[in-house]
Amino acid sequence: MAAPPSAGNGIISGINVTPLVDIMLVLLVVFMVTATVVATPAVPLDLPQARHAEDVQVILSVVLPAAGGTLVDGAPTADDEDFLQRTRAAAARDAQVRAVIDADESVPHRRVIHALDLLRTAGIAKVAFGTRPAGAHAP
Repeated sequence: MAAPPSAGNGIISGINVTPLVDIMLVLLVVFMVTATVVATPAVPLDLPQARHAEDVQVILSVVLPAAGGTLVDGAPTADDEDFLQRTRAAAARDAQVRAVIDADESVPHRRVIHALDLLRTAGIAKVAFGTRPAGAHAP
């Protein structure tokens, strides 16, 4: 005696693809979210852009050695007013001037922040910090 077709012995006439579609949609959403996280940098950077090879950026060098005073473009400054005068002059010469702060690793954090505040007071908003590559030896 043969079993009735409703008992599970019959021919499969269709496949339910709803679970497969659900899984694919979930994977699509996961990939979309992951792609936006990977494309967005963790630290926003203000990188320079050059339209032509002849473009030259004006860079203001601020050196904070462990011993001694602050140097602006290689010249020592007497006090904060002298520092502000030199940085304001650099900002007046070029509105797009970028300052690079090179601080010795033993310089207190408050001294670096003070130099950064003085640069902002002088109207220089684009500031970078000079570093040495890993493994490079001090001069």
